[in-house]
Formats: sequence, structure tokens, C-alpha cells
Amino acid sequence: MISYSEKNAANKLPPRIMVVEDEAIVSLDIQGRLQSLGYEVTGVAASGEQALKLVEESSPDLILMDIMLEGDMDGIDAAAAINKKHDIPIIYLTAYADNDTLKRAKITEPFGYIIKPFEDRELNLTIEMALYKHRAESTLNENRRWLKTTFDSIDDAVITTDHHGRIKSMNKAACSLMNSDIDGMFGRNFQDTVDIFESGTMEPIKIFSNNDPILGDVVLKSTQGTTPISVNISGISEKDNVVGKVVVLRDISELKKSEDALKRSLSQLRRTFDETVASLTAMSEKRDPYTSGHQQRVAELACRIAVKMQLSAEEINCIRIAGILHDVGKISIPAEILSKPTRLTDLEMNLMKTHSEAGYEILKGISFPWPVADIVIQHHERIDGSGYPKGLSGKNILREARIIAVADVVEAMSSHRPYRAALGLPRAMAEIARGRGTAYDPEAVDACTQLIEEDNFSFETRTEI
Repeated sequence: MISYSEKNAANKLPPRIMVVEDEAIVSLDIQGRLQSLGYEVTGVAASGEQALKLVEESSPDLILMDIMLEGDMDGIDAAAAINKKHDIPIIYLTAYADNDTLKRAKITEPFGYIIKPFEDRELNLTIEMALYKHRAESTLNENRRWLKTTFDSIDDAVITTDHHGRIKSMNKAACSLMNSDIDGMFGRNFQDTVDIFESGTMEPIKIFSNNDPILGDVVLKSTQGTTPISVNISGISEKDNVVGKVVVLRDISELKKSEDALKRSLSQLRRTFDETVASLTAMSEKRDPYTSGHQQRVAELACRIAVKMQLSAEEINCIRIAGILHDVGKISIPAEILSKPTRLTDLEMNLMKTHSEAGYEILKGISFPWPVADIVIQHHERIDGSGYPKGLSGKNILREARIIAVADVVEAMSSHRPYRAALGLPRAMAEIARGRGTAYDPEAVDACTQLIEEDNFSFETRTEI
């Protein structure tokens, strides 16, 4: 039933009151008083049965009900029947009543009593108080219905406790997660009833003793088994005192499954990525068997230099991939030039120099998470601008390319080539020392020198990258 406040207050209509009184003179007197006080009399009944019928027809805002009515149904019985179907405030009218009658009347939860005879002021005050109380209760009940509907519609499990940690309420999701109902949980101590454990160690957690209001990855044990959950705890405050807690348990089973699937997918992508890089490397080395392993050795030394320079793990991984692929462009160089046992002519050398550009063309269409193609085309640039293919200098050359350039020179001079024997590490170290700050990045040269002279790095004892 719509309350008086919703139905009439906005339109400023007078409250509509139904009178149930079996004494005709008294009934007429009450009607006159109501009208003089500004109320509308919407119907008059002389018996309980007649009152039930009239309520259906007139839908009053309030009922003045005489307790003592003639017939099989007195005012209390009539009020009880009305309350079962309607939300209408009822005020009892009575001249006298014994204790048993009053006890019966209390059960129907009336909104007031008026003792006959009464004054207009008493009648008016009782009616206004009843209407006000009904409006307040209607609003409260409506808010409770909204709150309960909202509470039960939340997908996360929500449990409230008092300040002693005793469970006061649970929504449907909480009942489902706990495999119980509020009747079985109400009043029980949360800590003793809800079993939450560390996901890794399975050590029990007393969540109210933890200062962290959010627990991200824990396990709930119930009769259904174990469920991975996250926990969020909020305090309910009243006048600066915490009077209760709201505990939100979120089932993260599907999230964990998604994370595991994502990890497997990422692992597979990494394997595919590494296999693709290895295939590109193998393809280029098929064309230049005399320098087989050169790219891997350069990548190893470049990564070790980067570690000495305290680069991030992501930057080091970038250098590893670029180092492995830095000579992939040699696939475009004729095999007879790559394997020529004598020194190359100027024309042949100029053709050989195109391998960095060819490598860029091969790699630029691949969606690496790093600028691998740019590093590859720059690995023969020198910081004084004397390199190729673009004559870049200084900071215009990517740091990763400057590091690989140092590693490339050291490895190349230390290894055999078709047209000469290995020159050895001392000659290689002398070359980068000579070019420190002019041809080669000084920080990379210093790191490489420390690595080889102090840390005893050698290509024979290198570890797999």
C-alpha cells in the first residue's frame, strides 16, 4: 500500500480516515470532529466484517477502530485481518478494556490508543503522530527493501559483524560461498567460523588482527572445499567508535584460472618468439658458416657489459635479441664474399657494409617490444660519426647499439676469419681502448675492460644467454 506521505502529501490533500464504530451517535460525533479538524472521512463501518469490505473499496490513509464491536469479529480481529493485506495505520478507540484484551491489541501493533471520551486536541495529536510514525516506518521499510535487494544482488560475498566479531548478516553470495545460511551463521564469531588461510603456506589468518584492510590472495575453506579469494575489510563507525565490520570476500577462482591461462599463453609466445629469433639466426649463419656462433657470442658479451653498466632487465633482454640478430642482414651478401679467403676489395667491402641496412629491412616489419631493427642498422655506427651506414654520432646512436658495437669488435678480432687468423683478446682490448670516447662509447668500453681484465670473462667459459 502506498503511504499517505507518498499519495497525498505532495498534492496537499487532507488525510482520508475511515471510522469503525458500532454506536451510531458516537460514530457521527467522531465524523464531525474529524471534518472540523480538516480530515476527510472516507468511510464508516459498524462491524468488523463491514470494515474489511470498506477498506478494499476506499483505501483509507488511517483507520479509527473501536475495539468493542458487535458481531463475531471485534476491532482487534478486524485490525489483524486488515494488517495481513494492507499497510494502513490503525488507532484503537476504547472506553475500557481488560488486560487480556489489551494484550491481544498489542499483537496487532496499533499506531495509538484513544480513550473515550476524548478531546479534539487529543484526537488530532494522536492522528498526526500515527500518520508521522507510519510515514517514517514506510520510508524505513522501503529503504530496507532497497538495501536488501541491493545487498543480495552483489556478486561478492558480504558479511557484517558487530564490534565483538559476531556475524550479523550475510548476503546470498556469502551464503553460497560458505555453503550455509544466515540462520546457521548468525551470532557466531567470524574468526572461529570463517576459515581463511595463506594461499602458499596454508597458515590460518586472523583477518581482524591484521592491520591491512585488503588481503589479495588467500584461501577460504568450507564444506565445499577450498576457494581462492581476496578479502576487503571496512569498519562501521558511530561517534568515532567502530561498532562493526563489513567483510567482502571475492571469489577469484576464475581470475586465477585466467591468470594461469594467460601465463601459459605468454610462455608459449615467448617460446615462439625465441624459436623465431633462433631460426633467423640459423638462416643467416647458413650463409656464413665460418662465423658460426658469432652473433650469440656478441650477444653474450653485450649482455654482460649491460649488466656491468647496471641496465634494467628489460634493456638487457633487448640487447640480447638485437645482439643475436645483428648480422642477420648478411643473408643478402653473396656467399663467395662471406667466405672469401683473402682480403675484400673496396667494392666487396662496400657491398658487405650493406648488411646492416639489409638486416633493418628484414626486421622492421616484426613487432618487437624493443627497437631491434634500429639497433641492428646502427651497430656499425661510431660516436665520432665515422661509422656506417648513416654516419650517426654521439647520443644519436642508441645506447644498445653502442654496447653491441663494442662487443662486436672484441668478438670479431678475437675470432678466426676466412682471410686471417684470430688476433686475440689483447689486440681487441687495445682497439677499443684506442677508440674509447671517439669511435666507441666510453662507458661500454670501461665495462667491457673490467669484465675481461678483472672478471676474467672469456668466450670459452661464457654461459648461455
